[in-house]
Amino acid sequence: MAMFLVERDFSDEVNMSPEDLKQIKQITNGLGADWLYTFLSVDRKKSYCLYEASDADQLLEHAKVVGLPLNSIVEVSRMWPEGAEFAR
Repeated sequence: MAMFLVERDFSDEVNMSPEDLKQIKQITNGLGADWLYTFLSVDRKKSYCLYEASDADQLLEHAKVVGLPLNSIVEVSRMWPEGAEFAR
């Protein structure tokens, strides 16, 4: 599986309950992707989500199903600060 960073812009602050997040995680898994982590901007209007997925189209479908905006998808690799190693 490849790793992707998904950027989302929201018109209002993001306020999701633990149940909302659990439901989104279940949908993500059901579509064959894995939601790894999300960073939320201080104003809570932008998110950066890290996923493992087979391809970008899988994440486009995910955004449609869960009803979330999607501004960009970038395939990324890992770099570990300790050894500055790159890994795919």
